[in-house]
Amino acid sequence: MFKFTKPKWDVIKDKKVYETPIFSLHEKKVQPDDGTDAANFYVLNAPEWINVIALTDDNDVVLVEQYRHGVDETTLEIPGGMVDEGEEPIDAAKRELLEETGFESGSWENLGKVSSNPAILSNFTHIFLATHCEKTSPQQTDGHEDIKVHSMPLKEFLNFANEDVVHHSIVLAGVAKFLLKYPNMA
Repeated sequence: MFKFTKPKWDVIKDKKVYETPIFSLHEKKVQPDDGTDAANFYVLNAPEWINVIALTDDNDVVLVEQYRHGVDETTLEIPGGMVDEGEEPIDAAKRELLEETGFESGSWENLGKVSSNPAILSNFTHIFLATHCEKTSPQQTDGHEDIKVHSMPLKEFLNFANEDVVHHSIVLAGVAKFLLKYPNMA
């Protein structure tokens, strides 16, 4: 096991600067462990997120296509979303898969978690594998979600990830977790 050698810095002050329905911006004054002057850093506190690699019995992966405001582009991703307050990540994964795609699975595996972006985000994204997925209902999107569902062979999706058609970093982290556990699936 890796042994970390850099100690945590002491948080002297944590001030909420701005609040949105999705995250809050915090200004944190921290003291480095080397005794140098304290400095201010900015952190987005966000809820936990989930992503789902959803495979059908034909080894097709269920994907979502949607417009993303941050990059001002339409993206191709695996289903995902926020974990609601009081909800377990696995329950959020099942809910999001059904809402975004209309697919369900009775076979779930936790592939682990990744730091969403540890430089500025406080949360983790939990990655799940759902196998034997079946379309059981229409999409149940909420609010301003405009999602088109796609299903394609896993190898085609992996090629898209390799060719930068799929470029969402957390999706690619999920793909990496999946391939580290199941290298023969590539």
